[in-house]
Amino acid sequence: MNLKNGNKFIHIVDTTLRDGSHAVSHQFTREQIEAIAAGLDAAGIEYIEVSHGDGLGGSSYNYGWAALSDEEMLKAASGVIKKAKLTVLLLPGIGTQEDLKLAIDCGAKAVRVATHVTEADIGEQHIGLAKKMGLEAFGFLMMAHMVPPEKVVEQALLFESYGADYIYIADSAGAMLPEDVKARIGAVVEKVRVPVGFHAHNNLTLATANCLAALEAGATFLDGACRGLGAGAGNAQTEALVGVLQKAGYETGIDFYKIMDVAEDIVEPIMHRPQVVRNASLMQGYAGVYSSFLLHTYRAAEKFGLDARDILAELGRRKMVGGQEDMIIDVAYQLAKKKGGK
Repeated sequence: MNLKNGNKFIHIVDTTLRDGSHAVSHQFTREQIEAIAAGLDAAGIEYIEVSHGDGLGGSSYNYGWAALSDEEMLKAASGVIKKAKLTVLLLPGIGTQEDLKLAIDCGAKAVRVATHVTEADIGEQHIGLAKKMGLEAFGFLMMAHMVPPEKVVEQALLFESYGADYIYIADSAGAMLPEDVKARIGAVVEKVRVPVGFHAHNNLTLATANCLAALEAGATFLDGACRGLGAGAGNAQTEALVGVLQKAGYETGIDFYKIMDVAEDIVEPIMHRPQVVRNASLMQGYAGVYSSFLLHTYRAAEKFGLDARDILAELGRRKMVGGQEDMIIDVAYQLAKKKGGK
């Protein structure tokens, strides 16, 4: 989409109420969801993603119990959204087709079907159902740093063949350098016919730089979260991203002052801690470990008297991926046992 001033329009998906759920241990209240969703909508955000941090159906012992059910979260958001598209995340194997139907009943207009970067095929039914029921469907490839660009292309083409309207490449571990982003986004843009997006994490402090690299390679969708609220060291910071894009000559349709106010006046006061790059989250990016593992790793490190960095390094060495959160305790136990045997 080109505007009359020649600037390129970039679509923003705000994930404060989904990825940000990880950073507050999935304890968003109804009032917080209503306030954030209303603020994002008034600021001009196009897509507002709402669900448990691990998507629909994610509230569980393994991933963390949420304060509210999916239905309660979605109804809270849909009740205040006037213009934006209420969006949900669904990971096949966690969320089900029934969860997706519930989301539609609660006002969802778009779904992001997220799989590991080598497993797009498990999302075929969910993309098909989404399209059948009138949703916009995103094929979302997580942990894209783990495979070469040609493999990312192969999986992106699968999602496109299933009917996905958009393809997303996710740096779920915050492990990519700008050249890694350009290589993967550029390769996908060259081969698919649908728009391409990028989801960044800030574990190496490169989230915004990587977003710019994605745009240079042809992406037209980007993710952000107010104050960077998200798993690991957080996501690209929506309000900062809007300002950077404006300076770079892109259009987003978002009011810069209003999105800054949402971040400072509504999101920041409810944060459990500042979203900064600490040693453990830095190690996540360095070792290529799934960003949502961070809080689980801190708990395991405390339980077994270990340095969280050692656990993360071992998880990276074993190439653990989303869905294997239960293995964090096993890895910590084995490291503690080995340490005790020295």
